[in-house]
Amino acid sequence: MAGSGHRGLSRGALIRQRAKARFVGRRAQLALFTENLSRDPLSEEDPAEFLFHVRGVGGVGKSTLLRQWQEAARRADAVTAVVDENDVHGVQQALVELARQLAEQAGPCKEFDRAVEQFRREQAAQGEPMPVEGEASVSSRVVAQAALGAASLLPGAGVITAMANPDAAAQGLDRLRSASQARARRRGAQGNEAGVSRAFVAELERLCRRHQWVVLFFDTWEQTARYLDGWLLSLLAEDFGAVPANVIVVLAGRDELAEREWAPLRAQVADVPLEVFTEAETRSLLTARSVSDPGVVEAVLRLSMGLPLLVELLALARPHTVEEVDAGGDLADVAVERFVQWITDPEQREAVRAGALPLQLNEDVFAAAAGPGAEGWWEWLCGQPFVGGRGGFKHYHAVVRASLVRQQRTHSPQGWASAHLRLANTHAAWRIAVEEQLPEAKRWEDAAWRRHRLDETYHRLCAHPTTQLTPALEQVVHAVGQDAAVLRQWVETLEQAAQDTADAALLEWSARLRDALADDEPALACLAGLLAHGQLGTAARSWAHTHRGYRLYLCDRDEEALIEFDRALAHDTRNTHAWARRGETHRWLNHYEQAVTDLTAALELDPTYASALGSRGQAHQQAGHYEQAVTDLTAALELDPTLTWALGSRGQAHQQAGHYEQAVTDLTAALELDPTYAWALAARGETHRQAGHYEQAVTDLTAALELDPTLTWALGSRGQAHQQAGHYEQAVTDFTAAFELDPTLTWALAHRGETHRRARHYEQAVTDLTAAFELDPTLTWALGSRGQAHRQAGHYEQAVTDLTAALELDPTLTWALGSRGQAHRQAGHYAKAREDLERAVEADPEDLSSTFEKLMLDTVEGRLDACAEQWSRLLASPVSPPDEVSTRFLGLLRVLLLEPESGVAEATEEFLFANPDHEDITDALAYLAELAAVGDEVADRARQCRRLIVERASE
Repeated sequence: MAGSGHRGLSRGALIRQRAKARFVGRRAQLALFTENLSRDPLSEEDPAEFLFHVRGVGGVGKSTLLRQWQEAARRADAVTAVVDENDVHGVQQALVELARQLAEQAGPCKEFDRAVEQFRREQAAQGEPMPVEGEASVSSRVVAQAALGAASLLPGAGVITAMANPDAAAQGLDRLRSASQARARRRGAQGNEAGVSRAFVAELERLCRRHQWVVLFFDTWEQTARYLDGWLLSLLAEDFGAVPANVIVVLAGRDELAEREWAPLRAQVADVPLEVFTEAETRSLLTARSVSDPGVVEAVLRLSMGLPLLVELLALARPHTVEEVDAGGDLADVAVERFVQWITDPEQREAVRAGALPLQLNEDVFAAAAGPGAEGWWEWLCGQPFVGGRGGFKHYHAVVRASLVRQQRTHSPQGWASAHLRLANTHAAWRIAVEEQLPEAKRWEDAAWRRHRLDETYHRLCAHPTTQLTPALEQVVHAVGQDAAVLRQWVETLEQAAQDTADAALLEWSARLRDALADDEPALACLAGLLAHGQLGTAARSWAHTHRGYRLYLCDRDEEALIEFDRALAHDTRNTHAWARRGETHRWLNHYEQAVTDLTAALELDPTYASALGSRGQAHQQAGHYEQAVTDLTAALELDPTLTWALGSRGQAHQQAGHYEQAVTDLTAALELDPTYAWALAARGETHRQAGHYEQAVTDLTAALELDPTLTWALGSRGQAHQQAGHYEQAVTDFTAAFELDPTLTWALAHRGETHRRARHYEQAVTDLTAAFELDPTLTWALGSRGQAHRQAGHYEQAVTDLTAALELDPTLTWALGSRGQAHRQAGHYAKAREDLERAVEADPEDLSSTFEKLMLDTVEGRLDACAEQWSRLLASPVSPPDEVSTRFLGLLRVLLLEPESGVAEATEEFLFANPDHEDITDALAYLAELAAVGDEVADRARQCRRLIVERASE
């Protein structure tokens, strides 16, 4: 005997057991799916189907068939999940419910859970740290100096590597970072569901390795398709990653799939149209329900027209006469009424009617709807054929509910209103209980609070649609401030209330809001309609303008946003969020003083407003007031330690103030709270770079780019780290990639040119720097850098031309004065050289490059005795050499100029023993040639040294 599960059961018992089975008919469809589960998805000859579409009119049994398919799939070692209109108001909600069900069967979906948490953090985030524009930040000054070589000013390079005014270069870098972070910030605020979808696909791949099948069921597709149709097509197109071959997708809905959208996959869809029951199937079900009177059977056949749900309801009514089946009126109404009428217990019958009033049921809601007399009936109700749903909530079949609702509203208007009002008050009490555990600012974020508020709103609308319409619309105003799924829920609930009450004003508003949801900017469209047509109170109008302003801000329409915030405050000067949002918008527009004023006003109204405090800290930070920034951001974190962006901002404030160790501490703490916080990881890498820890910088910046490849500034920063470490090839690769990602990043092109210059590829340097300056004529440092490249290539006239043009554009470029002086000296124009170099040293006595060039000029002109002490101090300075003077040559230079008793041959041998490369030797010979023209003992020693180097190089 196959198996022992039925041993001890008689044939009669088996017949009675099977008679109790609800599913009658659809054997062909069940066999179709079961057989498909036995096939190989990778077979070339007869692969398993992966996409099913079950379709048919309401009540034809689609959901019942899906339940049977789900049971068959689980018997075939499948993990399954199903969603319908009660689970779906957006992609994220649907995926969360699918993942929940999959996790119940196969363990936690950790990667998906992390992605959802990250998505929610992005939605809740108030902003990313943004550098200062207008006045260059300390961090960007260091970036610019390091990038341009200004930190390494020593002999021979003159203006050497300091290709730019550090302030001007830093401001340009800040503008780049500000724009990049602003785009990332605003994208994050609006939410990016693609990451959640990619994580979901990764979980599918994990499950498919452990199970024969993963089957995803999407019921009531005629409703859920408006949210999921595009997403599902993207999923099947593998936009979120490769979908395993043993994933099956089942859709069930009333209508055919959209022709144009589904045309590419039409041939892949296994179409399963469900027709009404055949006469034989109807008779079989009636027999299973002990309905055998020929006249009654014929009446049921005639009345139900084969719709399985109606056949089931009429059969469960246990009719004994034709008259008990036949009646006038709507077909569904008759079937439902007959079923309810034949429930023998009057209280149980009324409980069934009462259970139709809520939108969704659990045992608590059912008890509140049906009253104390319904105790113990919940399990019985859940077993009825018109009750479906998963998890903690059930719901009536739409056909049955609509019929029961219509009957109660029309037969007893007063009882209808009283019942709904009782349910509204019950949900209000539950809502208040939740509120006791939540700060006011967190209520709309709490799913339980929203559910009770939504159900309360629905029931009040049903009880008194005329008086409750405006309060309901004011709730929609607040729903707009949440994500799109919450807004859809509120609009759909108003739509359901309109259908259930048949109230003309509600019907008009539900249509208006439904049209608004179809707009390209649904939130803005809804708010426009509410402000234009709704009889909103003053506070609600203020909130509507606040939410509208914020949506405009997210769309980069900042000036329009400010107008909306002004209107919000005109309606209600105590609207804390309007003050804060306007302050935040001013901050993005670099109106720091106005930002601080508005954010301070918000904090005076609510001193616990942590995000406003953090935003004011960011405004101080961007204005260069780092101490005030740290104070505000610290206070914000004390109020809400979960504000990772505030930790990041405080870290950047420390970084900008040059406190690198504190910056790394804060940024590390932010990453411990959120390991996927790509910006903080990149900022920590940038901090390491500024502190001279190039290897750690590259590690962090690489990891940040793996998390978010769009962080072009991080790509540029990594290029800077490579450049400073002398890895010019890697630096060029990074700058090239950054420029290819965003061709507007002319700074990356310019820095690539600067890298070529450092690598002594002067022709390539000139090409890049020329292109960068043509694209952005404000890049005066690039023009000066091109002058440097010309000078190093020995084209002194072109060098002077470029450096002069750069100085005319920006007279504060003291490094350009020094570089031009060096070009004049190397060209033998000593008078012009001295004029430039003396001006450069006077303008910036700390500029070692200009000092070096002036000392070289003094020496070349025979003034070594007068400047020997200055040479001694300069060559003993504990600083790195410029890029044109190798460390090896500095020792040789010290011997030649300051140690006449030392042997030239020994010093030269020491220089050559260090294996200088060709470029080092070329530079050394150029400097020695200048010194050899002096005409004194130094010249003799320089000639001797030069001769020895040439001889060794020729060997």
